[in-house]
Amino acid sequence: MTIILPHLHRIGVTPADIDFMGHVNNARYLNWVQDAVLAHWNKLAPPEAAAKYLWVALKHEITYRKPAFLDDVVIASVVLEKVQGARSFYETIIKRGEDVLAEVKSSWCCIDAETLRPARIAADIQAYFFQKD
Repeated sequence: MTIILPHLHRIGVTPADIDFMGHVNNARYLNWVQDAVLAHWNKLAPPEAAAKYLWVALKHEITYRKPAFLDDVVIASVVLEKVQGARSFYETIIKRGEDVLAEVKSSWCCIDAETLRPARIAADIQAYFFQKD
């Protein structure tokens, strides 16, 4: 059985995040997801892989549940669901305490840092993200 542990990424809401309605602008959630996914990669990937590969977002599907406000402490819980070739599929849940603020499904493409071409993630690198029971 494969064990997938979520990566928790802390987010502080700043005045720059707030829109004309007094809450976090919806577009800001995309930045949060990108920051959280990249932090997950950089935390778990071996340093040589983190230096060799870059990530670009291909698709985000966001369901907004509740607004976030200035000075809220928000946590993004990131789970790498699967890897297919050069593509990775993530689920990110953004919460304030027990309140779910947004649910995000996203797909990413791994890019070789030198050639800027799509690159498959080898099984030995994937193993850092999927632990066997």
